[in-house]
Parts: sequence; C-alpha cells; structure tokens
Amino acid sequence: MSEPEIRDDRPAGRLEALADGEVVGRIEYFELDRPERALVPVHTVVEPAHEGQGIAGALARELYAVAGREHSAVAPLCSYVVKWAERHPDEAPAADPGLLAAAKGRLRAHPDRF
Repeated sequence: MSEPEIRDDRPAGRLEALADGEVVGRIEYFELDRPERALVPVHTVVEPAHEGQGIAGALARELYAVAGREHSAVAPLCSYVVKWAERHPDEAPAADPGLLAAAKGRLRAHPDRF
C-alpha cells in the first residue's frame, strides 16, 4: 500500500487516513483553548485489514505537523499517540503537565464526546 492520504475533518474532530477513497484509520481529537491552544488526541483506530502498514504512525506524525503549522501544542491522551511521541521526541514536543491536566479535565467534563 502506498502512503495514505490524510485529511483533517476538523468539524468532526477526526484526522483520517484514506486509501482508495476509503477511511482506513483515524485519530479522534478535540481542540483545547486554555491554558493554551492545543490539539488533544483521544483515540487512534486503524481498520483491521490495514493494521501493520504504518497508518497510525502516519496519522500521529501528521497530527503533530498540523499542530506545528497552527502554532498549537499537542496534549496526547490517546495511549498510542503518547507512545509514538516518546519514540519521536524530535517531532513530538512533550506537553506541559498543566496542559495535560486541563485536557483530562475537559474530557472528564464531556465523557459523552468520546
């Protein structure tokens, strides 16, 4: 499989990987405005038939690239994105603990969102 096309469906809160026009993976996220602007990934999903093809990593890389272009931080709550960021510190700056706490608080306040 070639590199998937990745698109940001901001209104739906999804960064999607497409192969042949089909969504084969996604990172679900929300935006945080305080204490600073951040993207908060909550879940990473890759369709079973497409696992092991680097799709989740491509999505995580693009999430950090989008945040960089928008001068936003990333406050990862998704366990996959946390692990990916630990393996790629040059591409994924560590989130401030206060920002992570604010992201967790927002998620707790809106559990129905994810």
